[in-house]
Amino acid sequence: MQIKWFIRIARLLLIAFCVIIGLAAASSLEGSPWLCGGIGGLFGVLVVLVDMYLGKVSIRHISHGVFGLLVGLFTAFLVARLVLLQLAWFNSNDLTAYTIRNAVEVFLYAAFGFMGATVAVRSDRDQFALIIPYVRFRRDASEGEPLLLDTNIVIDGRIPKLVETGFLSGTLVVPRLVLDELQRLADSHDSIKAERGKRGLAVLAQMREIRDLDLTVHEDGTTDNLPVDTRLVGLAIELNARLLTNDENLAQVARLRGITVLNVNALSRALQAELNAGDQIEITLVKAGKDKHQGVGYLPDGAMVVVNQGASFLGQSVRVNVSGTTQTSAGRLVFGDIAN
Repeated sequence: MQIKWFIRIARLLLIAFCVIIGLAAASSLEGSPWLCGGIGGLFGVLVVLVDMYLGKVSIRHISHGVFGLLVGLFTAFLVARLVLLQLAWFNSNDLTAYTIRNAVEVFLYAAFGFMGATVAVRSDRDQFALIIPYVRFRRDASEGEPLLLDTNIVIDGRIPKLVETGFLSGTLVVPRLVLDELQRLADSHDSIKAERGKRGLAVLAQMREIRDLDLTVHEDGTTDNLPVDTRLVGLAIELNARLLTNDENLAQVARLRGITVLNVNALSRALQAELNAGDQIEITLVKAGKDKHQGVGYLPDGAMVVVNQGASFLGQSVRVNVSGTTQTSAGRLVFGDIAN
């Protein structure tokens, strides 16, 4: 909110400054103060309108456009100097030839500059390697791209630990709509929803305290009545950002829209240790199984281990020979026997 007010005040000051410049010009040129002041104010309003439009354009598009414009102008310079202006007719001292030569040169710069900027904005960053063979821009999945957080991943609470390990880097972006949803949950009369909202806000406060973490809040300023997930996908496309989530459905929709998705649950599954028949593990048996002779323990990743003849070892740490594994809807299930 403070940034919005700062921008509004800056715009008002710009318009007032342009009006003052117009009035000063009127006193110097002995013109109409109302006319000159109005022209200055109109110029300031036009600048503000351009600024409002640029607020919807990403830095990536602007940088691509500027680069393409420079390439186009350089190409026009080469064409004008090495091709057209080498013709004998353009080098004559005739006034008509001189005028046409200047007009053609201006048209060349305008046309090539326009085409260079538009082609560059529409191009993917990897295509710039055709122009600069030894310089490759980072891909969308590189660590330089911002990471957009959704509500569920904030409430999840694993992000601060993941950041501290160094596996996550770059800028983490929390959209304003996520903050609003967390606030609505925290103010809910439902105790479960309120607890989830308060947990999410506490996690964000904890992430603010991490020294090397760049956490920013994006003031999208939209008032659409669309669902939060839909607005989140649209914002990821607008910012050219990756999406960090643990929501499987949201991840699938985002991938269909061409967004790079980092799914924490998928990462957790990928990091699970592979267990095969014959492997030996050490676990603590914490409860009895379905059968009287079974004992149950858990691996660090939460996988349940059912141990035959383990009922008499409850509360003890034992070595277990793995006999097999199976994947269920609730997670991975490991079966084994007491070693020796």
